[in-house]
Amino acid sequence: MEQASLVGTVLDQPKPAVWRSSSVLIQATPAETVETEWVPVKTILPANSPRQAGEDIEHTRMLASVDQRLPPIIVHRSSMRVIDGNHRLGAALLRGDELIEVRFFDGSEQEAFVLAVQTNIAHGLPLSLADRTRAAERIIASHPNWSDRAIASVTGLGARTVGNVRRRSLGGGDGEVRARTGRDGRVRPLDNAEGRLRASAIIRERPGASLREVAREAGVSPSTVRDVRKRIERGEDPVPSVRRGRGDGSGVKSFGVGGVEGPRLASMLRGLQSDPSLRFTESGRMLLRWIFSRAIRSDERLDVVGKVPPHCTYIVANVARVCADEWLQLANELEQRTAETA
Repeated sequence: MEQASLVGTVLDQPKPAVWRSSSVLIQATPAETVETEWVPVKTILPANSPRQAGEDIEHTRMLASVDQRLPPIIVHRSSMRVIDGNHRLGAALLRGDELIEVRFFDGSEQEAFVLAVQTNIAHGLPLSLADRTRAAERIIASHPNWSDRAIASVTGLGARTVGNVRRRSLGGGDGEVRARTGRDGRVRPLDNAEGRLRASAIIRERPGASLREVAREAGVSPSTVRDVRKRIERGEDPVPSVRRGRGDGSGVKSFGVGGVEGPRLASMLRGLQSDPSLRFTESGRMLLRWIFSRAIRSDERLDVVGKVPPHCTYIVANVARVCADEWLQLANELEQRTAETA
């Protein structure tokens, strides 16, 4: 259907719900399964972007010169403000397009900002370290009950960096927050020492009580009750010394190289694959082929481990270490380049 013939019917189209927020992170349906709408360009407002330096006009001009259909932009339905795709909106304005393809997000403005950060670290022009740090500050202010690792997964920062940002932002304290919600949606207390002490008192009073019964009354998890019970049986303190006064609150082990967290590999690869500056240029397509041929998913790694003959294990292990060192060197050089241009 030609773009001009859509103008009269666009306002009569159904309003599909696309992204919904959860108690932890903004959950997005895979792009290929989500309906889109054609919306008049003039009805859309610029993004409340996490980019402090604004948009890159050269990137916008490059997108405007692309003949192929660009990916849909994401728009906050209630405010009609761009969440992801400000450069694509600028390109449509430069070309004089009447309509642009849109996926709508239904949620609050704070949730829309979180989604803007999530989408902008997964594809397109990368957010600088300063942009991601400032975004972390805003998310800490709007979602103080999210764990450091949950915010790290949104901003592409390390959990330790988010913790440092939180301490600077809040002056070293969490105010009234007594628990935080992790990436898995589970709520964990900042310090469960009190819960452990309550559990130990219940266990001593009623040694036959079940784990779930004690956990429910003490306000801790059954696994914590199990650990408390074993400590009592061994004559140890029910509260491990490392937990006293720690107040970490994340309750989740770190993962990834060096503990750095961010979007999962599949999400990042999809974002790169949909980036117009890579898809629609020969050098970009070559880079995508290079990355995809060398990226290793966790399921692939587990499959390979069982296939390596015993006499070759140390050789393959050394090959893996050398390749890992090269990837780390590449990461360091890219981050240095980002810092120099920020």
